Amino acid sequence: MTESASFPVFEALCRLLDRHQATYRVVYHANAGKSEEVARIRGTEVGQGAKALVCEITGGKTPELAVLAVLPADRRLDLKRLAESMGGTKGRLADPDTAFRRTGCKIGTIPPFSFSPELILVVDPELAERHDIIAFNAGRLDASILLDSRDYLSISQPRLERIVQRDNND
Repeated sequence: MTESASFPVFEALCRLLDRHQATYRVVYHANAGKSEEVARIRGTEVGQGAKALVCEITGGKTPELAVLAVLPADRRLDLKRLAESMGGTKGRLADPDTAFRRTGCKIGTIPPFSFSPELILVVDPELAERHDIIAFNAGRLDASILLDSRDYLSISQPRLERIVQRDNND
C-alpha cells in the first residue's frame, strides 16, 4: 500500500507546504497520544504543539458553524469565547465521527489546517506569539510536522481570535 493511500491528509499537507516553500521538518516516531509524551519525542515544548479541535457553534445571529479551533497544546479551549467570536452563543466539541467526516482524521491526528471551506479555521495568536516553530500530528499518530510559525500563518490564512481559557477572565 502506498503512503498516499494510507495517509492522504499527511500527503496533502506535505504537498501544500512544499508548494509554498515552507520551512518544515517531518519527524517520524512511535505512536503517541498525550501532548506531553509527543512533545518529549519531538524534542519540543508542549506549548509548541498546535492542538486542533473540531467544534460546532450554534445560537446567536449565525447558522450552525463548523470550526477548527487551534491553540497551544498546553492550553484549554474556551468554548464560550470561541462561540462569541463567531457570532454564536454556544460551542461544543464535535463527536469523533463528525470530526472524522469534517477532516478525514481521527481525533488526535487532526492537523491545524482546514481543507474544507465549510470548516472555518480559527487560531489563537498565542500559538505563534510564543514560538517560532510549531509542531503537530499530521493526519497520523506516528509522524509530526515541525513548521515555522510565520509560514503556518501565511499558508493557512486563519481567523485569529483569543480563544484560550484565561485564569483572570482577561
